Amino acid sequence: MLLTPPIADAPSLRIALLSDTHNAVDRRVAEVVESCDLVVHAGDIGSPDVLAQLLPTSGRVFAVRGNNDTPDQWPQGTERCLRILPEYLSLDVPGGLVVVVHGHRVRPASRRHQTLRERHPEARAIVYGHTHRLVVDDSAHPWVLNPGAAGHTRTQGAPSCLVLTATPVAWYVDIHAFRD
Repeated sequence: MLLTPPIADAPSLRIALLSDTHNAVDRRVAEVVESCDLVVHAGDIGSPDVLAQLLPTSGRVFAVRGNNDTPDQWPQGTERCLRILPEYLSLDVPGGLVVVVHGHRVRPASRRHQTLRERHPEARAIVYGHTHRLVVDDSAHPWVLNPGAAGHTRTQGAPSCLVLTATPVAWYVDIHAFRD
């Protein structure tokens, strides 16, 4: 799935990157999302209600399916929404491509970043979830970003998300981790 050109033609975008909500969005993460242009969710969403709670300025939310996004773990009657979630997403934004996967199929974990970079060399950034651990690996191209857990499940002490500011010439990542 590829975003339409008008998104890539924007002068800049603030993109909220989040993952692993498991049917709950931390209120502080939701506040960060409100100031962004787009939301990208890297899976383990929990229900369509979570996606409806994520309201960026454009109203656009993109998401991929995680290993816990299954009919037996989502509310009954939401199968249609679950079926349309892709396992992979490529977004054409100012300055390059953002590839989104959940990451649970990338093994072994010790080579996850290397494997993601080998699979998606066309990307400028790869966003994944699954581990619930916030990571900004900009040591090589493409960047590998994990926003951590944006809900209340296994947050490693802090619900978190990332905000990617994408312009045609430069990208910046801001970390938002909320300690209780």
